Amino acid sequence: MRVLIVEDDTVLADGLARSLRQPGDIVDHAPDGEQADRLLASQRYDVVILDLGLPRLDGFEVLRRMRRRTAPAAQVPVLILTARDALDDRVKGLDLGADDYLAKPFDLPELEARLRALIRRGKSGGAAELAHGALRLDTAGRRVLLHDQPLEVSARELGVLELLMLRAGRVVSKEQLAENLYGWGEEVGANAIEVYVHRVRKKIEPAGVTIRTIRGLGYLLERPADG
Repeated sequence: MRVLIVEDDTVLADGLARSLRQPGDIVDHAPDGEQADRLLASQRYDVVILDLGLPRLDGFEVLRRMRRRTAPAAQVPVLILTARDALDDRVKGLDLGADDYLAKPFDLPELEARLRALIRRGKSGGAAELAHGALRLDTAGRRVLLHDQPLEVSARELGVLELLMLRAGRVVSKEQLAENLYGWGEEVGANAIEVYVHRVRKKIEPAGVTIRTIRGLGYLLERPADG
């Protein structure tokens, strides 16, 4: 995966780069709009994180120029990340071709989940679906299928499953799950995450989909066996 972070706050950009960089991944950083425009014209990315309030060239113009280019550059998913929360700015960004929008401050697990969903959609030609063996999650319709049959899950069970599927093969901590499931100021019971994971596990294990508990670290959705 190759990611471009367009952000003039170097502390935030460095933190994002460290968090998003996995073995084999490349994370580039452009501190201003002009540099971002040059990189987007010469490099190919899987996803772009774009701030709006940039020096030299604002995020709207970076996005406008990007979408005017020929494919595949014009089709790269873009997540707008900005302190601007005015409805007009949000609408303008989406109208110019942004794929998603996240306002600062934000939770890192939510950012990661949204990025991976955008990347999966881009690689599948726009299909907003996560697949894991016999398990499928329609991220747009917010429904789960097991062996092509609807699986009844609550909103928070779906949130647990989505984050585990997005990070399949990697450990997801209880803290990451809590941040993904609960908003600012909401109380999280000591055993709430364990309860949600237990419920999801019981629903999917009969189909051979396994959630392992990694003691002291969190939970891991095992990758489906080949074939």
